[in-house]
Amino acid sequence: QVQLEESGGGLVQAGGSLRLSCAASGRTFRSYTMGWFRQAPGKEREFVAAISWSLGSTYYGDSVKGRFTISRDNAKNTAYLQMNSLKPEDTAVYYCAAAPGSVATLSWQFDYWGQGTQVTVSS
Repeated sequence: QVQLEESGGGLVQAGGSLRLSCAASGRTFRSYTMGWFRQAPGKEREFVAAISWSLGSTYYGDSVKGRFTISRDNAKNTAYLQMNSLKPEDTAVYYCAAAPGSVATLSWQFDYWGQGTQVTVSS
């Protein structure tokens, strides 16, 4: 079992930055691929980014490439999502998730989910 807790969400103006954190507890954090997804009202859950446990390979959704950066600190059992050049369309609830194995980008591959943190970008 893995417990995940997100933090760092909030209200920011367009063009600003936020850093989300995901603190994990339970099973060995370093053996899971960590991912971020988001869901805006009335829309489906969208893949944002993922980072593998082994080589730290990173994957990004097309809408955030070049603006968001995912990272992890296995010593702290924490994953991060640095979000720069934020746009109003980035407004959503952001979820942290953990998947067993070295590569995962689809929501069904992730077994554990946090409660989510709200990010609101004003224009």
